[in-house]
Amino acid sequence: MKSRARGRRATSTTYKLCSLLLQYPDAELLTAREDLLGEVAGLGAGDAAAALGEFAKWWGRTDPLSLQQHYVETFDLDRRCGLYLTFYGEGDRRQRGVALLRLKRLYRAGGLPLEGSELPDFLPVILEFAAAAPDRRGEIVLREQRAALELLRRSLHDRGTPYAGVIDAVCLTVGEASAADRAQAIKLAASGTPTELVGLEPFAPPEVMPTTEARR
Repeated sequence: MKSRARGRRATSTTYKLCSLLLQYPDAELLTAREDLLGEVAGLGAGDAAAALGEFAKWWGRTDPLSLQQHYVETFDLDRRCGLYLTFYGEGDRRQRGVALLRLKRLYRAGGLPLEGSELPDFLPVILEFAAAAPDRRGEIVLREQRAALELLRRSLHDRGTPYAGVIDAVCLTVGEASAADRAQAIKLAASGTPTELVGLEPFAPPEVMPTTEARR
């Protein structure tokens, strides 16, 4: 039982660290940089810990301005590397609104209702939920988004960004992608983001669209 509890704590810590490291490196996050690097170093052995450790080497030595520019170029300006997971499968179709509402309900049912203005499919939000939710409910959400995670992982590796290591750690922790997930990721990559054109309203409402504005 103690071994299982330790494993669960390590999993929760990994999800929490990945959630933080995938956020924009603003002044508040960078102030905690040394503490976060210490947490990564304390994960111990394991493939996920090793992947995060490699990322941490780059994240810890890179100057703040370069980190911020790299983040914006990677996640805000490259459509293939967005952190809003339902966007890969639903794009700007109306179905995405349904998917977002379902996530909000899952968070509320898990006792962790979404607060603030961030969308519920933002990967750091999902990972924060996975780190704290009871009965591994967060891992269920991650497994449901496994195809999108796999596509994101491949896109980041193709781009050659160190952030690929963080997604590697997430994927290693949640478990290997199934054959169906890999096939879906390949299909999504080949087809591109779906769109829906209806009358004079070709785009989904702003509240279900990811931001592409450069961060300050």
